[in-house]
Amino acid sequence: MKLASISYKGTNCIAVAIDDDHLIDIQAVMIAAFGSAIELPVDMNHLLQQGDEGMEKLSSALDFALANPEAITLIPTADVTWHAPVPKPGKICGVAMNNSASNGRKISAPDHPAFFLKPSSCLIGHEEAITIRSYYGSVHPEPELAVVIGTKMRDVDADNAMEYIAGYSVMNDITGNGMRAEDLFQYWAIYAQEDDPDKTHRVEQHLSYAGRYKGTDTFGVLGPWLVTKDEISDPDNLAVECKVAGEIVAEDSTRYYNYKVAELISFISQFHTLHPGDIVSCGTAFKASPNRKSIHNANFQQVSGPVSVTIEGLGTQENPVVVENRT
Repeated sequence: MKLASISYKGTNCIAVAIDDDHLIDIQAVMIAAFGSAIELPVDMNHLLQQGDEGMEKLSSALDFALANPEAITLIPTADVTWHAPVPKPGKICGVAMNNSASNGRKISAPDHPAFFLKPSSCLIGHEEAITIRSYYGSVHPEPELAVVIGTKMRDVDADNAMEYIAGYSVMNDITGNGMRAEDLFQYWAIYAQEDDPDKTHRVEQHLSYAGRYKGTDTFGVLGPWLVTKDEISDPDNLAVECKVAGEIVAEDSTRYYNYKVAELISFISQFHTLHPGDIVSCGTAFKASPNRKSIHNANFQQVSGPVSVTIEGLGTQENPVVVENRT
């Protein structure tokens, strides 16, 4: 199923695609199929919290709608306002430097996935404006596969991790290189000595905190769809394309991720409990097309939008870019 969070005629609802051009309101179709006594999901988070049982009921309701088209009201996709399919996830875990195309640039790196957190307040949906301010400095797109968690998970091994997934979506992990450079620290970190914990020693380190350059408002585009996991046979082999102003800046595949979906969510679950609706964005697919720009040349301060990201089986998101001249 292809699920979405939308506004239609001024009302927010969650919807399911019935064909390429139409949606139906999930609450309405469930009432039509099961009657008003059924517990109705109020939003996407609530639907995900209902787990497999909720998804099975929704699937049955969709079958009812397809068999009884007179019982439902179609919503044209052209007439809706799109929101992030999971508008308020508990957390968004962004995986860093996960594309094999970046391996040659690494001076040193951990031997495990590295990840950061983005706030849910940065999320916008398909067709909503990415807003860049002039004082942000360089800002560019990063097309990524997003995993939506369906079942609470903690300390889950990779062999079983895929069972905890509800589905997948498209993420544009907007990144402010200018702010990353401004927030860079080169400093002496102080550690206790291993051989004498009463003494300390200094280690030179370089770091930049991700709060601004990854978490600024509109720096996370999610959607348009949450595609349930049964629709995607192999998330580790999906074609990815990113365009800016109609020009391709990345043609890649999730098969080039260093760490695969199961490895990523298993590793994160060793540190963070993942809850239904949480998002794991698997890393940038940025392999440039031959003789074309890369995403790193697509600085929104200099190159106008729109920007689009397409992932095989998950659809296309497209967003205008607005640059505000503020100092």
